[in-house]
Amino acid sequence: MRLAAGMELTLRTSAVALLMGLRWAGVRPGADRTGIPNPSWNIGLFSKVAMDEFFFATELVSAPFLSGRDRQRVGKELSDALEFFRVRGWLEDPAAYHLRPPELVPIAVQDFRSPWGKYRHLRYESEYEPHPGEPGRARWLGYAANRTAHARLFEHPGEARPWLVCVPGYRMGHAAVDFAAFQARWLHLHLGLNVAIPVIPLHGPRRVGRRGGDGFFTGDFLDTVHAQTQAIWDVRQLIGWLRTRGARSVGVYGVSLGGYTAALLASLERDLSCVIAGIPAADFLRLMQAHAPPFVSWAAERIGLSFEKIERVLSVISPLALEPRIPHERRFLYAGLADRLASPDHARDLWRHWGRPHLTWYSGSHVSFLWESDVRALLKRALSACGLLSPRPGD
Repeated sequence: MRLAAGMELTLRTSAVALLMGLRWAGVRPGADRTGIPNPSWNIGLFSKVAMDEFFFATELVSAPFLSGRDRQRVGKELSDALEFFRVRGWLEDPAAYHLRPPELVPIAVQDFRSPWGKYRHLRYESEYEPHPGEPGRARWLGYAANRTAHARLFEHPGEARPWLVCVPGYRMGHAAVDFAAFQARWLHLHLGLNVAIPVIPLHGPRRVGRRGGDGFFTGDFLDTVHAQTQAIWDVRQLIGWLRTRGARSVGVYGVSLGGYTAALLASLERDLSCVIAGIPAADFLRLMQAHAPPFVSWAAERIGLSFEKIERVLSVISPLALEPRIPHERRFLYAGLADRLASPDHARDLWRHWGRPHLTWYSGSHVSFLWESDVRALLKRALSACGLLSPRPGD
């Protein structure tokens, strides 16, 4: 057992070193940069890019491998799902795949203190289930911890204020990480907003693997469909609950995978005050093809995991397959010119699909959005333009 574990570690380390070398040498699928400004390279930008690459390396080291039996199952599930979706018309009308959730009923609301301020932890039953007869349904319902939804709330006392729902990205879901990433103290205390941060499926206290996010992008494509569908379902439940409690207006702001979720939500909800997609992914298949080693793509095709099938099945959760419902002037995006995780072409394509609304490019990487001044300026501009912020002296 020890020998086998040592061999696996050696193989993984060697594979990671090789792939990282190829990435830095530029030997990987190149993203189309048409219409994207060129970054001005300097030591600061290289340092930001290095942070993206470090994050990517940690993903490679811990990435699970599908067994031969699992690969056969995934191939059959894809074929079955494609037929299931086709018969029901969801490939032509992806919005119809998404059902409106019932009213949220809290299980518990607890008060907590943090360096970012006082907040409340809301727990509620998600009640999401894949459609009866849908491939992968039984497996998804077996993820017990994922069936309870969570959200953390920063709410001002007194009269009702606007709410900003901040949708976290991949591997997020822990309070400290989410509060820091969304600058919760700045949004809540300085800008005066109420802030709600949900925990997306398979993350944080909802995880089903060793790390939060395990299962979202591991090759089980029906799990990816159900995870993203439940993310939308849970956020819609949360928004509905905030409105029943007197929310005058609600905006949505997502980063990375949360930017994808926010963009998809913009095609299902008409009455949002604004949607801000930060460093968004926009195409899950393209994301996989850009980051997977070449042999993985080759092996997938060899066992019948056709990219065309994957793309068509994923279309029911694609923000590029649904038309946005919120007005053009309420759509905002920002993206890093040197993003190595969700490359800039994702933001550009979403921007085009959205009719070219306001888009801010910053000279940075995926991870560096955390401290980019251009990001904070875009947030203030978007929230002010959509009426979520009251004028403040000195602004």
